[in-house]
Amino acid sequence: MKDLKEIGFYTLNNKRAESSNASTPLYRCELILTDACNFKCPYCRGLKSNIAGSLTLEEAKSVVDAWAKEGLVNVRFSGGEPTTWKGLLELVRYTNSFSSVEHIAVSTNGSASYDTYLDLTYAGVNDFSISLDACCASFGDKMAGNVKGAWEKVVSNIEKLSKLTYVTVGVVVTEETISQLPEIIKYADSLGVSDIRIISAAQFNKVLDVVKDLPDEIVNKYPILKYRVNNIRNGRNVRGLDELSSNKCGLVLDDMAVAGNRHFPCIIYMREGGKEIGKVGPNMRKEREGWYNNHNTFEDPICKKNCLDVCEDHNNKHERSKL
Repeated sequence: MKDLKEIGFYTLNNKRAESSNASTPLYRCELILTDACNFKCPYCRGLKSNIAGSLTLEEAKSVVDAWAKEGLVNVRFSGGEPTTWKGLLELVRYTNSFSSVEHIAVSTNGSASYDTYLDLTYAGVNDFSISLDACCASFGDKMAGNVKGAWEKVVSNIEKLSKLTYVTVGVVVTEETISQLPEIIKYADSLGVSDIRIISAAQFNKVLDVVKDLPDEIVNKYPILKYRVNNIRNGRNVRGLDELSSNKCGLVLDDMAVAGNRHFPCIIYMREGGKEIGKVGPNMRKEREGWYNNHNTFEDPICKKNCLDVCEDHNNKHERSKL
């Protein structure tokens, strides 16, 4: 890939990959606000006990403060379900007050009221990532943990929000849903979304061959979907390193995931139960640089099995730039 921008994620570009180090601005950070959620999705395994629970608003602001001092560019708030966390609107307004911040994203199951999402948009959120794991109401409600009416509400919010701002739908694929994946994508296409992200659940982690025959008139409309489908058509899984990949994670230098009072190499590493790099504080960048220098991703089973294709491409670009 000549330019990482072609992938479709606004946080990825060649300049970032080729210049990132422990003193460049923090380009992308993600903060887990709470482990509470009103859905019970079958693929969600929650958080480890030492990082479970909810942050206070002041704790969340202190993390944003630490990031802002490092030139924070893009931030994502997630959970659990972040819209169940009472301080979200104020935190978004606070984060939006920093001049370096370009994007404020919220990962949500889409179940909050439309007015909640509208308020968040006016406060500064310009990216919503909403889960869509089904293409019909009965199965959608089942995937949410048998929450009646959940799917129709989520779909309505996706459709309305897509007219206002950048909205992607995230489809997490399991053994139970893989056969429906093409229909889910076709349905998402009808909702007016900005892009469609497909990913296998970590417990499933297989090549999503069922999308190979998706019509190109749908695939080519969405950069991230196109990137993933083309990878799959070439036999590449969404997750996992191959033998030609870099064994160093350049992303850790200017990217950060925080849960509780701990910072992790990335959000997937945290969700897969990996050990934190250290505690939130003034030494985080130095600790992350140490992790980068001393960590071999080929020797780490979490990285080896779960690293995403986009992260792999970024890290390969970063490593080649050093050579």
